[in-house]
Amino acid sequence: MALKSSSADGRTRSSIQILIVAGLCCFFYILGAWQRSGFGKADILAEKIIKSTGDCNIIPNLTFETHHGGDVGPDDDSESKPKIYQPCHSRLTDYTPCHDQGRAMTFPRENMIYRERHCPPQQEKLHCLIPAPKGYVTPFPWPKSRDYVPFANAPYKSLTVEKAIQNWVQYEGNVFRFPGGGTQFPQGADKYIDQLASVLPIANGTVRTALDTGCGVASLGAYLWSRNVIAMSFAPRDSHEAQVQFALERGVPAVIGVFGTVKLPYPSRAFDMAHCSRCLIPWGANDGMYLMEVDRVLRPGGYWVLSGPPINWKNNYKSWQRPKEELQEEQRKIEEIAKLLCWDKKYQKGEMAIWQKRLNADSCRGRQDDSRATFCKSTDTDDAWYKKMEACITPYPDSGSSYEVAGGQLKVFPERLDAVPPRVASGSVPGVSVETYQEYNKEWKKHVHAYKKINKLIDSGRYRNIMDMNAGMGGFAAALESPKLWVMNVVPTIAEKKYTGCDI
Repeated sequence: MALKSSSADGRTRSSIQILIVAGLCCFFYILGAWQRSGFGKADILAEKIIKSTGDCNIIPNLTFETHHGGDVGPDDDSESKPKIYQPCHSRLTDYTPCHDQGRAMTFPRENMIYRERHCPPQQEKLHCLIPAPKGYVTPFPWPKSRDYVPFANAPYKSLTVEKAIQNWVQYEGNVFRFPGGGTQFPQGADKYIDQLASVLPIANGTVRTALDTGCGVASLGAYLWSRNVIAMSFAPRDSHEAQVQFALERGVPAVIGVFGTVKLPYPSRAFDMAHCSRCLIPWGANDGMYLMEVDRVLRPGGYWVLSGPPINWKNNYKSWQRPKEELQEEQRKIEEIAKLLCWDKKYQKGEMAIWQKRLNADSCRGRQDDSRATFCKSTDTDDAWYKKMEACITPYPDSGSSYEVAGGQLKVFPERLDAVPPRVASGSVPGVSVETYQEYNKEWKKHVHAYKKINKLIDSGRYRNIMDMNAGMGGFAAALESPKLWVMNVVPTIAEKKYTGCDI
């Protein structure tokens, strides 16, 4: 009897389990059908909202109309297709539109005019894609790129021969090696910078931006990077046509440029230091015009370093193979112009001399009565693009006393990145207040944070040279600041507002 009872109970439980499973299946089937029918709670809620509003203008100022100017013509499938640009001929691998060698040779050589920018007319502009050199490979990541560049990326050996004894660059197998040497630093750029740092406030972040004129392969800029100094190196595209290309392949900031008849493409008071190491620029020529241009872009309290001829000409004129009278006159002119500019000579040892620009106009009242001192009449000292260089002295901005820095004191690096620049704080930049500047920087930090989430390779060392084609006040570069990369800030000449003097 017990066995029969147990068997009956088992059959009962099985039947109940089957009924439960069947019931659940029916329930979920009905639930799914109800959800697919479109009469869910969310749909009912949406229907109520639509009925209550009566139209779709929930956000009145939201429009999907085009915001571009110009007339809109009829639809044309042929015009809507993307334009395909074909690659240029391989012989144009090194073509640089405004520094084309063929065009350059048609201009006068006086004052290096032929080495300045000479852009092609509209009808001569190329409409093809410049190809990379044959065999071009991804550059080495920084800091290896400082010392090595693949030969295929810049296939020019001339500098390895011309500058062999000066330790600029060496060809080894399939790479170029840059030992860090230079004409004026045979023991290496690091030792040379040690000498500079013994005089200049590099270690504490006062010197952050530098201009290296006649940079060669930019070894000074390459090694200044480890000292938290960004050097903009420039050199002409001359017989050493690959020198700026080498610099960029190494990951060092550089542009093609020359001291000629046109102002440097930088605003006034842009650099903490300017440097010339055998740059072959005739500093005493043209009534001191080139030194006056250095003075324009140099910040109050900034430094100018001259290394090589004619410094210490008495001991070196024989090795330089130049007449001592010529070198003596050259140095005399430099010293005379520096005094007129109110630069104080702070150091001279060996073949190096360092001058410092004074802080304000009150500290050099004497030149006001000097008949040789001609002051620039332009009210916009930052307007430099394609403007003729002048043999005149750029006036200091106003200062409260002889102890204050004209235009305001900049913070040291890295505090300078986030600090409000003096020009903004004083209201000198139209349309930019302290609040808008701080909000601007805050927004760029958000953007860069988002960029890094999307592209994990940013700040990994994969990208070294970055260009901001509409830099504004440099917020993108400041937010992206890293020892692994640098940003070339470009302010278009057609920009409605040019914040070129914001001291970012």
